[in-house]
Amino acid sequence: MGWRGLLRDPQAASRRAEREAYRCQRALQKQQQQFDRMQDFERAQHEVELYENRIALLTSVPKESGDRWNWKAIKAAPPPAKPVRSHDNERRAQFALTAYVPVLLDRFLGRAGSKRAELDEAVESARRMDKRDYRQAIEDFKSAMTDWEASRRFAARVLAGDLDAYTEAIRETDPFSDLSVLGSSIRFQIPTPHTIVSTLQVNSNRSIPQEIKTLLKTGRVSVKPMPTSRFFEIYQDYVCGCALRVARELFALLPVKMVVVTAIGEILNSATGHLEEHPILSAAVPRRTVDLINWETADPSDAMANFVHRMCFKRSKGLSPVEPIELSELQIE
Repeated sequence: MGWRGLLRDPQAASRRAEREAYRCQRALQKQQQQFDRMQDFERAQHEVELYENRIALLTSVPKESGDRWNWKAIKAAPPPAKPVRSHDNERRAQFALTAYVPVLLDRFLGRAGSKRAELDEAVESARRMDKRDYRQAIEDFKSAMTDWEASRRFAARVLAGDLDAYTEAIRETDPFSDLSVLGSSIRFQIPTPHTIVSTLQVNSNRSIPQEIKTLLKTGRVSVKPMPTSRFFEIYQDYVCGCALRVARELFALLPVKMVVVTAIGEILNSATGHLEEHPILSAAVPRRTVDLINWETADPSDAMANFVHRMCFKRSKGLSPVEPIELSELQIE
């Protein structure tokens, strides 16, 4: 092969290698594009899931409630068992000492005596451990007895209708912590052992998403303005749900028969152009009715039909101010 052939061959090989590199590059670029699209899809999916979760939080507030407190069971609970002194550690160490038989190597090296001394010390150490464990068990028992006695006394106060105990129970258990996450604050009055009056400060309707987000087959997020009627319906469900949740939590915690809840929200004053706080829902919620409702499937706004309530709602305007329900208007047993 002449020199031109020798030169041409490496150049051809170089071009082939170069073309192969380009092919590999194109393949890698295609894979990267697929990966980027996959990341975009996951981000879009996450964005839509956040939106859907927000709507679910706003419209399903009354579904959850705390476990019902059984104050009678707390009052009647037996005292904690007094600990019994245990010698388990000492018995195990003593068994090891008694069962020790020097092996031939220990006898040959003269280690039998030191081995037995170690086991003797282990027995003493185990005895001290048993004493220490018993002292700790006694301390734990004393603390448990203190808690038991305090729980029984407090349960007796609740069952006797002590209004201060009611207030303390609400403050200590804080059953409305997740409502505060949604922006609500709550005040209470306890006029009688069977009735609680609550004022609930709810978020303004600005807490409701202004848009509807859906995931398209292309992996992109479709964002559309939320229809006015749907926007107000979600806010109505949120307000009604918060009021009903307050009642459910109070019934779970305390032996009351009636909860009167008034929700305060912001309403636009068309004359001034400013938002003003007004009662937008007031409901008298008896325990016996709450216990009959399937809260997993009940619609918060529709559920208000089960109770004496005041609510003025129009799909085109939302909630309007109402007069709070007064206890004097109700026939409470």
